[in-house]
Amino acid sequence: MYSKIISSEFNIPLKQVTNTLLLFDEGSTIPFISRYRKEMTGGLDEVIIGDIKNRYQQLQDINSRRETILTTIEKLGELTDELREKIENSWDANELEDLYLPYKPKRKTRAVVAREKGLEPLAEIIFKQDNKQLEDIVFPYLNDEVPDIDTALQGARDIIAEWISEDLKARNVIRQLFEHDAVISSRVVKSKEAEAIKYLDYFEYNEPLRKCRSHRLLAIRRGEKEGFLKVSIAPDNEIALQRLIPLFVKGRNSLSDEVKYALEDSYKRLLAPSIENEVAAASRTIAEMEAIKVFATNLRQLLLAPPLGQKRVMAIDPGFRTGCKVVCLDAQGQLLHNETIYPHPPQKDLKQAVRKIETLVEAYKTEVIAIGNGTASRETEAFIRKIHFKQNIQVFVVSEDGASVYSASKTAREEFPDFDVTVRGAVSIGRRLMDPLAELVKIDPKSIGVGQY
Repeated sequence: MYSKIISSEFNIPLKQVTNTLLLFDEGSTIPFISRYRKEMTGGLDEVIIGDIKNRYQQLQDINSRRETILTTIEKLGELTDELREKIENSWDANELEDLYLPYKPKRKTRAVVAREKGLEPLAEIIFKQDNKQLEDIVFPYLNDEVPDIDTALQGARDIIAEWISEDLKARNVIRQLFEHDAVISSRVVKSKEAEAIKYLDYFEYNEPLRKCRSHRLLAIRRGEKEGFLKVSIAPDNEIALQRLIPLFVKGRNSLSDEVKYALEDSYKRLLAPSIENEVAAASRTIAEMEAIKVFATNLRQLLLAPPLGQKRVMAIDPGFRTGCKVVCLDAQGQLLHNETIYPHPPQKDLKQAVRKIETLVEAYKTEVIAIGNGTASRETEAFIRKIHFKQNIQVFVVSEDGASVYSASKTAREEFPDFDVTVRGAVSIGRRLMDPLAELVKIDPKSIGVGQY
């Protein structure tokens, strides 16, 4: 069952998919399958195998949800053969939820209150839109709880609004409109403008959702989560209503007018917010998957960067006020010496700094200098390049993302128990030039700075 769906969606031969799923059921991991079971998978690589696993899990979750929905509706005595067939044949999570929506236990909604007042038969009469006088059809429903015509009509409209919001065709029409034409908008929370300055680009922002790049969408959602932005996703209201009216408004009489009022209320109060939440969640998932792919690609490139090899390295963690921490490493990356120089303001002891660098290069036979790319990096690189060494010294600027995280880690403390975090950070900068993979595996990937920001 799952194999046929995945085979069709991924355009992969059925046998390869079936064998891959069997391996997953046996508890095999993606690395194991991609490396040691090529003969069973037909040589599928680890990326495709990972995609198959993710889709397999999604389909299993949908099937589990389907069983819950069927059991719930059956207990209510509402499970017809037609409804069962629709539910059993659906592999779309949204469609399943749409089919379940009319039977889902409801809180005390306006429609529920109206039903409790006995107004559902009135709603049914109005919804048929026969050419009848409103007063004539409403009068039988007036009582102590429904004292006047306006109260009765409002209750009937509330029920009709709920019917429209649960209608499968209406939901699909609005879902497609959101997916193709919705605009994502963000506005700054006025009372938090000063605090929200990092989200300045999104203080008054509008963009078609389909064109919103993943990094922008995630930034907007992050600003919303932090309480700085108000975010909405919506198509043009008039277009949405024009798509819905032909589905429900059948004539031009007073009853049709009531249905139209109910439809407008349904879209604004029930249908649009429901589909907006659904589309927002889906778009965020897509953006997060895109961000993960970017992160994985960048991380892979960084980890597989060619190593400098066994050369004696001087590594510098640059800074202004606190100075530049300098460490000297042997060809195996072992720490030989550490020093602090102050070539920049406020101290700006250039002569002393030059003298120390020249002495250390000579003493430890330095072949390469690695400079961290953080604060004062450009100034430090310019300072180093102005020094006339006796031999040719290569100078590299090295990413120091994650170096501070490593320097405060348990691993760094165990490796350098007698040195502070500044020394450990400088050592990390030097070692990641010598052998990026060996050094970067010590750092949590999320701290390496290879994502979309």
